[in-house]
Amino acid sequence: MKDKSFVALAGNIGTGKTTVAKLLSRRFGFELFDEPVIDNRFLKLYYGAMKRWSFTLQLEFLIKRVAHHELIQTVPKSCIQDRTLIEDPEIFAKYLHGLGHMSDDELQLYLEYFDRLNTNIRQPDKIIYLQCHEVDVLLSRIHTRGRQEESGMQSEFLEGLDGYYRAFPAVVKSKYGVEVMTFDVTHFNVHDSAQADAFLALAEGFFAE
Repeated sequence: MKDKSFVALAGNIGTGKTTVAKLLSRRFGFELFDEPVIDNRFLKLYYGAMKRWSFTLQLEFLIKRVAHHELIQTVPKSCIQDRTLIEDPEIFAKYLHGLGHMSDDELQLYLEYFDRLNTNIRQPDKIIYLQCHEVDVLLSRIHTRGRQEESGMQSEFLEGLDGYYRAFPAVVKSKYGVEVMTFDVTHFNVHDSAQADAFLALAEGFFAE
């Protein structure tokens, strides 16, 4: 790998990005940047009234993720990011707009903010996309981790996100020029040492390409 690499994880809600990010951080000595969920001021409000809070939440995530990217620029060691900045405009904002939770003008304004803030931002060198098309598996993992604000998560919402994620690797490659490794986590148990080692071997090979 390079002296300093920047790797990011992508994937639907419940695919296990946080756990996998910690695994990679420990294995390769990456500085870990968790998804800014715990200290998000609007996440609970958003899940209670998506139409009212979608635009506000997307701006909150945009600012927090850009701040992560700026901090990553200053860290001398390699870094790993739990969820990419790219997913917000390419998946979440467009999906919420499609559901009617963001107006045309709100989506356009959000994308203008993204374009302005993203101008001088370093994109990840590599992205690992954790894929799972079975929403029952995602719901089970969401319920197991027990975040209160996600307790009302519906399968239909996850299915809609999955539709956008299916095109994600191709979009990232063509639009942002970033290589993506797709790893199916439907039956993956990160706590099984053999499975974890097999995944880490794949990741190491991907990083070395």
